[in-house]
Amino acid sequence: MMTIPPPDGSRDRRIEDLSNLYVIHPVARFLLPLAVRRGVSANLVSVLGFGFGLLAMAAFVGLPGWRGAMLGLAFAACWLVADGLDGMIARATGTASRTGRILDGVCDHGVFIMIYVGLALSIGTVAGWALAISAGMAHTVQSALYEGERSRFHRRLTLRPAPPRAGHVPLYDAVATAADRWGGRLDALLAGPAGAGIAIDYARCAVPSMRAMALLSANVRVAAIALAVLVRTPALFWWIELVPLALVTLATMAWQRHVERQVVDRFGIRADTPAVPEMGVGLRRGA
Repeated sequence: MMTIPPPDGSRDRRIEDLSNLYVIHPVARFLLPLAVRRGVSANLVSVLGFGFGLLAMAAFVGLPGWRGAMLGLAFAACWLVADGLDGMIARATGTASRTGRILDGVCDHGVFIMIYVGLALSIGTVAGWALAISAGMAHTVQSALYEGERSRFHRRLTLRPAPPRAGHVPLYDAVATAADRWGGRLDALLAGPAGAGIAIDYARCAVPSMRAMALLSANVRVAAIALAVLVRTPALFWWIELVPLALVTLATMAWQRHVERQVVDRFGIRADTPAVPEMGVGLRRGA
């Protein structure tokens, strides 16, 4: 008989987006037992989520003003619930796979691509398309860096080894792991005998910057799209991507690197240390 696992302990609640923490994930967990009993696959939920995303796009583009904003927001919330539920199903049923991860990523990014295209078509100008493409590229980089920082935070907190550099989506993963090269000294410390205590100190110091970085989540972007539709200025969403969220990305990345240097200095490895182990090697030896 299938037993539904407890809430995923790999996610630290201190850095979770508030809408995920109190709305999206609780709804997904409520639906999880029903999905498992009915034999609904994680991949099917990913595809259903993509369908909700398309409905959100249709509402945002086809219904101006508050009607489009509210209906689009409702469909987008269903997409976000599905985006959380597919992973829960995969873990509960032991069906997590490389194919599932790729499908989940394609569906997630596909929703935003369709929204970008829909909004660009509704504007119908060369300048609108140029703005949409620029914002889309910024979105991709920001999301990759955000996911990389979240993954790095959780693996350090739990003393897990760094994953291989070659991922399922090489270019995206290369951006997500770009900051790894600056974290070697901290990871060397975490691989040592005092690693558990250092991890606790690191997490405590990193929580504020990670909370600020949650502004880069998909949930915030959905709210920004709804706001742009509400005020009947679709291009506002792209400017939010290109200016405020770009500044958040730069500021929080710098903040995270500052936290790493503080922890390294506090626990005795100075900046002039001549040799640093390859990223993840020390962790793998201590695993």
